[in-house]
Amino acid sequence: MDIKDAIKSIIKPHDGDALAPLSTVWGEQTAADNVLREYPRPQLQRESFLCLNGYWDYAITTSKTAPCAFDGKILVPFSPECSLSGVNRQLLPSEFLWYRTFLPDLEFLSGKRVILHFGAIDYHAGVYINRQPVTSHKGGYLPFCADITDFLTDGQNELLIKVKDPSDEGCQPRGKQTLHRGGIFYTAQSGIWQTVWIELVPAVYLKNLWFETDYDTGEVTAHMAVCDKNSPQYASSQESPGEISLSVICSGSEILASSLPLSSERVTLSFTIPQEHFHPWSPEDPFLYQVRLSLGSDKVQSYFALRHYSIEKQKDGIPVFCLNHRPCFLMGVLDQGYWPDGLYTAPSDEALIYDITAMKALGFNMLRKHIKVESARWYYHCDRLGMIVCQDMVNGGSKYRMPVINYLPTLFPKLSLKDSNYALFSRKDKSARKQWEKECAETIEHLRFFPSIAIWVPFNEGWGQFDAARITDMIRKKDPSRLIDSTSGWFDQSCGDFISIHNYFRPLSVTEKKWGSRAFFLSEYGGFACHIKNHSSVERVFGYKRFDSLEEFGRAYREFIEKSLLPLREQGLCGAVYTQVSDVEEEVNGLLTYDRKVNKLV
Repeated sequence: MDIKDAIKSIIKPHDGDALAPLSTVWGEQTAADNVLREYPRPQLQRESFLCLNGYWDYAITTSKTAPCAFDGKILVPFSPECSLSGVNRQLLPSEFLWYRTFLPDLEFLSGKRVILHFGAIDYHAGVYINRQPVTSHKGGYLPFCADITDFLTDGQNELLIKVKDPSDEGCQPRGKQTLHRGGIFYTAQSGIWQTVWIELVPAVYLKNLWFETDYDTGEVTAHMAVCDKNSPQYASSQESPGEISLSVICSGSEILASSLPLSSERVTLSFTIPQEHFHPWSPEDPFLYQVRLSLGSDKVQSYFALRHYSIEKQKDGIPVFCLNHRPCFLMGVLDQGYWPDGLYTAPSDEALIYDITAMKALGFNMLRKHIKVESARWYYHCDRLGMIVCQDMVNGGSKYRMPVINYLPTLFPKLSLKDSNYALFSRKDKSARKQWEKECAETIEHLRFFPSIAIWVPFNEGWGQFDAARITDMIRKKDPSRLIDSTSGWFDQSCGDFISIHNYFRPLSVTEKKWGSRAFFLSEYGGFACHIKNHSSVERVFGYKRFDSLEEFGRAYREFIEKSLLPLREQGLCGAVYTQVSDVEEEVNGLLTYDRKVNKLV
């Protein structure tokens, strides 16, 4: 496919063909009573955990009023649009999606608080217990929770959820979801798509935790949030937690312990790793320190790693990406996080692990999570398996002017547009810009725990881009420990840590020499297409260069990497992101097929 055909496919997606049903081996083994049962929050883990995944009642209506009857059963946490949910129906922007289940008997509470957790619901959710409003949440990619203790009654308790999702007819962050899929945009999904679960906690408990590490000094600071000391449950508690205690485990042995009195809702506790136990994290050696914390009867487990990400100039004056102050070439691959049977939801924890380990086995040390926020377990697996993460924010905005933000910059890569022109970048809606900034900040607060994340990417190819320089400053203040690829692809605003280029059609090169302190990053390239019969969603092929056999594909890929990409390291290339991990719907430019049953390079 040449540049004109590729651009035509992007601008005028084909949405007339039905997708051929595909399934993964994990989806084929899914049992309703054993769906994603792993603890969903590895960064703050308790023994008390009750998974609510499984069959719930569902209904799709056009009314804001709760339905009197339901349409059938849906397998939570799979969205209604995907096959694993058992529904296979697209939620429209004019419709409401309702969920209902009944909570198990919680008579064993004995003074405990009941916290109801949602990994993610797309997009606007209202939560009700026994038809009483408990909480609401706006945002399709981030977790939220509510203390439901005071809403519970003896006997049966009904949990009801109302969902509204404008998909791509709204301006909210939505990723690549579209109601008219085709080309580089995919089937929209809605509703619950991550684990729903309950945990029991004492009246005073740890709500949040993240570790700030200083690689150069070995100092670690645990930032902890405790439930509101002015809350009714704290005032009525007979328990006096007294102090927070922390111990660090290294290779099975406790190497230090520390504690401090509980004095406020937000607590910081700092300690220094002894030199003899200093163990850096890297993809080759992803060492994690284990942590145990206690606050009265509340006991949790967690972890952290010692690593440092930076851009540093070498002897030749060229700035490059460094891990722990040593040059580290980012051999990356683009990861959309889509599944043929689960859409946004991986069919199992093993499926999440497979994508990471398969890419690592092919020689990649970095995944660019593309305009999607994954479940916490995905980042945990990157932490423990040794995979650096380049994390995109989720794009939003009104309908994109695709000729402006894709056609022109692809033909004229040095085209420069100021992103203060909100209309040009589909960002005229002020409230939508504010909502995107809110979700951007919340994404950083949620994900900054995970040590594998090295780079934040606020904007991709101008999709809903605005005020990139200001946004970069905002992200830097919230998290100075990581690097920022401010505008991946084009429309550079002379900010961030990288000169970031997408190149699918021209010979690869390091074209920019006036770097200053920014490193040169080929943040997308490749996209070689190879259609595998019976493993593709459609017969039509979308990609940037087509090969008709696995032999041709493998030979071309390896020659391209060895002869076109890797020699650019000597010219200052600090990293590159190949497109992509797997085929997705119409795109067949993955290293794996969409169903993950064929690795095209093995």
